[in-house]
Amino acid sequence: MNHILSRGFLLILMGGSLWGCAAEKPAAPAATAEPVSSTQDTTATVAGPRTSKGPYQASAERLIDLVHTTLKVKFDWGKQHLLGEASLTLKPYFYPQDSVVLDAKGFALHQVALLKGKQATPLKYAYDQSRLTIYLGRTYTRQDTLQIFISYTAKPNDLKVKGSEAILADKGLYFINPLGTDKDVPQQIWTQGETEANSAWFPTIDKPNEKMTQDLFITVENRFKTLSNGLLVSSRNEKNGLKTDHWRMTKPHAPYLVMMAIGEYAVVKDSWRNKEVSYWVEPAYAGTAKATFGRTPAMLEFFSQKLGVTFPWEKYAQVVVRDFVSGAMENTTASTFMQALHQDRRELLDKNWDHIIAHELFHQWFGDLVTTESWANLPLNESFADYSEYLWAEHQYGPDEAALTHQTALLEYLGEAKTKQEPLIRYHYLDREDMFDSHSYAKGGRVLHMLRKQVGDEAFFAALKLYLTQNQYGTVEADKLRLAFEEVTGRDLRPFFQQWFLIPGHPELKVTHQYQNGNLTLQLTQTQDTLRSAVYKFPLTVALLQAGKWKEQVVQVEKASQTFTFPMAAAPQAVVLDPRQDLLAKVAHDKTIPEWAAQFMNSNSFAAKATALEELRDTAHVQIDQVLLKALKDPFWKIRATGLEMMITTEAMQKPEVQGLIEEMAQQDKNSNVRATAMYAMSTLAGLPKEIIEKGLQDSSYQVVSAAIFAWNRGKHDPERLKPFLRYKNPEVVNALAASFTDSQQEEVYAWFLENGRKMRGSDLYYFIQSFGAFLLKKNIDQQERGWQALVTITERETQEIVKQTAFQMLTLMAETQERKETLLNMAQKDEKLQQILSTQLK
Repeated sequence: MNHILSRGFLLILMGGSLWGCAAEKPAAPAATAEPVSSTQDTTATVAGPRTSKGPYQASAERLIDLVHTTLKVKFDWGKQHLLGEASLTLKPYFYPQDSVVLDAKGFALHQVALLKGKQATPLKYAYDQSRLTIYLGRTYTRQDTLQIFISYTAKPNDLKVKGSEAILADKGLYFINPLGTDKDVPQQIWTQGETEANSAWFPTIDKPNEKMTQDLFITVENRFKTLSNGLLVSSRNEKNGLKTDHWRMTKPHAPYLVMMAIGEYAVVKDSWRNKEVSYWVEPAYAGTAKATFGRTPAMLEFFSQKLGVTFPWEKYAQVVVRDFVSGAMENTTASTFMQALHQDRRELLDKNWDHIIAHELFHQWFGDLVTTESWANLPLNESFADYSEYLWAEHQYGPDEAALTHQTALLEYLGEAKTKQEPLIRYHYLDREDMFDSHSYAKGGRVLHMLRKQVGDEAFFAALKLYLTQNQYGTVEADKLRLAFEEVTGRDLRPFFQQWFLIPGHPELKVTHQYQNGNLTLQLTQTQDTLRSAVYKFPLTVALLQAGKWKEQVVQVEKASQTFTFPMAAAPQAVVLDPRQDLLAKVAHDKTIPEWAAQFMNSNSFAAKATALEELRDTAHVQIDQVLLKALKDPFWKIRATGLEMMITTEAMQKPEVQGLIEEMAQQDKNSNVRATAMYAMSTLAGLPKEIIEKGLQDSSYQVVSAAIFAWNRGKHDPERLKPFLRYKNPEVVNALAASFTDSQQEEVYAWFLENGRKMRGSDLYYFIQSFGAFLLKKNIDQQERGWQALVTITERETQEIVKQTAFQMLTLMAETQERKETLLNMAQKDEKLQQILSTQLK
């Protein structure tokens, strides 16, 4: 299990997944090619990635305009039901209508009526548990306004749950610890509307091209606080210890952005330009809420100034909920976040959540103020939110952090592109949830970055201002973005939008160069499958190093194969394409080890240095030691951390002076990520001094403590020294301990495993389960029983598929009795993936 922990530890340490490069494809035979239509079946074969073969997904037809929604809701905690009354103000959109079709999932309907003043006239209706068709009794025109009243009970837990990689479930309304029986979990109710899940708790037109205002009356126990969109108008005490809070949203937004959050929250107040900014956290985290969320006012100011459009809503609240089905959600005026944003002061030393806070805040403009008209156009929401992470990092933390943010997203997309390549704007798909992938997010953000570089900063932000002001409180498709940029720049940008937004894939460049007779010749070939994608046209920066100085030139790539010639008095020491990684592409540049080394030793940009290091990984050469030693002293923490990872496998690691440097980094580097990586690197050596590990165990950083626990265990030191850490709640420390105690026979440790199995969630639990399983497999069947039951509970409660499947797989390894096998068969009845695991393991 140590191998599993070390991989998990490094993934946590490095802040994300590691992706390799896609395999090279042969060069296209033609210089130009027409892109395929996205309707073509290009499902993946052994030869390449797939592109969806879905039907055309039109924007929803607008027959009725939903003008306003008034909701009155209360709750049956025991049954996990919502008791609701909805009054919908409607107008025919253009054509006369004699019926209304609403989205309403899994309701028990009690009354459907037409309201005229205080008079309610019953209406006939048809209901299939998904769509409610109401017959109006006469025809209404677009000059008419009508009001429909619906009394209902919503039963979200009775719905068949679906989801995606980004949003794990779609039942809309969630009760957390509804009976209050779990002492470790607070009672909460919260909602998650995207994509079309809010219609699981109130009747609506659940489409992104609908916009409405709203009044929401929430009746709950007095001890709870409530949060919703807009402003709190009133809070009125009711009988039996209840109260009713009235929240009003006066500006229109899409139904999927409606939200509620209910719980015993501490509300930490802040402000920006006389608007309330607030952070809703569990009381234990009230003291650190501002340390986590407190840069929100600065973000509001930065984004308002950068976009030239002031934050448009009445307030901005951010609430942390338990067991959220996504990372975060940009509900208008009130974003929801996963519980990982609850941080104590030591956790704040290791990381901040600025990227996700900025992401959801930027959605208040891109997604909430201006909304995609269809899920096919989702990148008009998500690519901007993704790019906001770069913009904030660039502004707040400098060019290296921004470049790291950019590269991480690029590698994420390229990793996904190995198996699927889709157009950014995807009119053909099988399920709208398929849109929530690294194309809509990471690729979209990189395309916006290229657009910014091509038109220049002033034009880029002027065009965004025009786009936002022209379309505020409305809905858009990609052409509206293009037209805004064309109006500002005076350029025809259809070719840019065609190749980057509307066809799948990206350039895959094979590059060679040679110097001869006073000329540097650069040969560039586009090797992507041009029957699937296209021959791309783009400007390309080439940086040449000569006599220790860089010179840059920009060339225009237009063909599948091109040769560029640069007169030079002497051979360059290094040739770097796209030195700042501005181009969305996979580049394979054939260079010698000395050339890669020169690129690293002489570059200032993070991208050029990081690329050189990656190319030199696992390479034995006399210059590598010099490169890595310089990397260990780089001003940017990520380069230092990467240098440490690479140093582990080199002969230089055996040198006393190198070990001394790394020991010093483990104890004194200002970045806790680097200290932790140095501690891990030193633990790979035999005989790492105990006193060095002991200092790591006493470090202020949880990351460093986790690495020191790993080093202590690897050194086979007395595990009793680690016992004081059993009280720690930090998931990195817990996972380090879990791997260290897999051989333990102590009841105290068993109880600790059971307790953390109850408390942990998500990716942290994924790693924990593997250590827990190893711990249980070393026990007899009777000793296993408590752990067996714990893993059954985890499997049944988890919504994250990889966690559920890992727990289930551990159970199959312990299914030694017929009773246990029958338990697994029952658990797998409604889950095909669990059935596959079971059929494989129990053969």
